[in-house]
Amino acid sequence: MHQKNLAELRLALDTKAVSAVELAQHFLARIEAANALNALLEVNPEATLAAATQADVSIAHGHAGPLTGIPIAHKDVFVTRDWKSTAGSNMLAHYVSPFDATVVERLAKAGMVCVGKTNMDEFGMGSSTENSFFGLTQNPWDLAAVPGGSSGGSAAAVAARLVSAATGSDTGGSIRQPAAFTGVTGIKPTYGRISRYGMIAFASSLDQAGPIAVSAADCALLLNALAGFDPRDSTSLAHETEDFNRYLGHAWNPQAHPSQSATTGQTQEPPNLKGLRIGLPKEYFSAGLAAEVRSALETALKVYESLGATLVEISLPKTELSIPVYYVLASAEASSNFSRFDGVRYGHRAAHYRDLTDLYQKTRTEGFGAEVKRRILVGTYVLSHGYYDAYYVQAQKIRRLIAQDFQQGFAQCDVMMGPVSPTVAWNLGEKTDDPLHMYLADIYTLSISLAGLPGMSIPCGFGQNTHSSRPVGLQIIGNYFSEARMLQIAHAFQQVTDWHTRMPEGV
Repeated sequence: MHQKNLAELRLALDTKAVSAVELAQHFLARIEAANALNALLEVNPEATLAAATQADVSIAHGHAGPLTGIPIAHKDVFVTRDWKSTAGSNMLAHYVSPFDATVVERLAKAGMVCVGKTNMDEFGMGSSTENSFFGLTQNPWDLAAVPGGSSGGSAAAVAARLVSAATGSDTGGSIRQPAAFTGVTGIKPTYGRISRYGMIAFASSLDQAGPIAVSAADCALLLNALAGFDPRDSTSLAHETEDFNRYLGHAWNPQAHPSQSATTGQTQEPPNLKGLRIGLPKEYFSAGLAAEVRSALETALKVYESLGATLVEISLPKTELSIPVYYVLASAEASSNFSRFDGVRYGHRAAHYRDLTDLYQKTRTEGFGAEVKRRILVGTYVLSHGYYDAYYVQAQKIRRLIAQDFQQGFAQCDVMMGPVSPTVAWNLGEKTDDPLHMYLADIYTLSISLAGLPGMSIPCGFGQNTHSSRPVGLQIIGNYFSEARMLQIAHAFQQVTDWHTRMPEGV
């Protein structure tokens, strides 16, 4: 059962080949057997089986939707009533939320069965899931490699088929990069598409939830349940409700109105992307890109050409500035957001202190890890008197220029493609003592987040020689609210390739 996609699981549940309870028990057993990966932080079999029983009742009464009874895991950045919500931090090691995040609530309403919470870099700060207070997560493709981050637990769980789908969050690449490193599919929607209510905030103007699954078709099903306006989130966008499946399996036709496409599924016609213009930012294919990643991307682009697409070279000249701009703005927002963790209202509190100032100091010293402290210090510095205009304001201006670069690029193409990361997954411990080196690995994902654009990663090959078991991801970048088109383009690739169906040895 764990090798089936979401549509196949739906069929198995509807035909009574398996019950939701049996399916939940199957995945709980796989999670327990793969405990050494440390992909999941907590399971609660009682709560999981109760939800599965309810799903079986819905199926028996003919009320099942596309996702009813299918197991899912949630990144530990989303608060939940039945599981602890730690964000990978000692600061929240024992925190249990009195409510569910909107992401959790909507998937539960769709009938999905939560099997647990996944590991992550502390508060989303990291690119390798080595910054978790609860220990690192291993990459199921190569146990010596990182799974990426910060949604490394979610990506590793899907790659090892411990669960069929998981939620993630993406502030500067935290869905796309771990999806690339573990050979699964992940999409970060347009900023504001999915509610942030109940997501433990890192950088509020950048944080965005999204699904991680095996294929683009699975991600489309999940987006249908996740997307939509939420009045409890002031940054949630009141955009028209849409079916993200509607273009899957159809020929490329940018003029087609949604109502002109089938809304109930996929055709069996061969993929036809004639007329699609794919923009290739020349800055994404420069000297810093590893040869093995470039080779896999070029092979994937040839597949798209064979489907009728045309490749167009474009330029995103502010790409290099995205790294300093991101780390100024994200750190500034973190500095502000994390002031709430003071040991007074909730979270960790130091056991011994002399006065209020001493309580603050000891609580935050004990509760936060090194990377979180580093970014709070940077953020506090750039927001301080005398430096605010020199750093924060300037970074905001460049952020606008980066967004303008993308719009000029989309005047020449329908979608952009490039690498997710300059390299395949690196070795565990390789960059933990050199945070700047790790920051540089985010160069191809940060600018998309700064512009608020949707981006996704699909598997397109593997590294070479000693990296032959480490996956490579192809990044697809769309314009605002073009997720359905991006999924169409990704699905066309997955109809004629099998990278997304490959699994680590032993799965």
